[in-house]
Amino acid sequence: MITIVDYQMGNLRSVQKAIERVGGEARISSDPSEIAQAEKLILPGVGAFGDAMAELNHRDLASPIRDFVASGRPFLGICLGLQLLFERGFEHGEHEGLGVIAGDVVRFAPAPQRKVPHMGWNSVVKKHDAPVLADIETGTHFYFVHSYYVRPTDPGVVALECEYGEKFCAMVWKDNIFATQFHPEKSQADGLKVLAAFEKLPATSNAS
Repeated sequence: MITIVDYQMGNLRSVQKAIERVGGEARISSDPSEIAQAEKLILPGVGAFGDAMAELNHRDLASPIRDFVASGRPFLGICLGLQLLFERGFEHGEHEGLGVIAGDVVRFAPAPQRKVPHMGWNSVVKKHDAPVLADIETGTHFYFVHSYYVRPTDPGVVALECEYGEKFCAMVWKDNIFATQFHPEKSQADGLKVLAAFEKLPATSNAS
């Protein structure tokens, strides 16, 4: 059973349906105890960094998420759910994130021939053979919708890289943590491959 964190920031049902489509079971929950005891956890999200952290803190979900990640059980962040893992976000001011991964979340700088937000299909470059990327190759296209991107302090956690006027991190992998800037649930067959691989991970594994 995969638990999807409900903090009122995103289309949770689309993620749940995608997990069910690859043969998994998923429940949507905003209960801190259910999140703390989950076998696998997905943190999705669409919206502003500061608002999202305010919702997580208001619902007493930030600490259970941190504790879950520290336990070594499989964790998947999607879009805003990737960004919230970092120490700081700079959307409409400076906001403290979950602090699970060192680094910042910054906006794409204005540039000729580049529209912000970055919206649509884009190809990725594979940097590391993360377990959820077993069936994904360099050149695979995924669906993105974002104006901000993550800058990890340690470039070694970048599993996929993408280019949109400049290179940016499209996915991180650190031990049991997998998190994508793109939306696998909106990325058709290749996105489902990522979700299927996550669904098949042993629930007690650190996935390293």
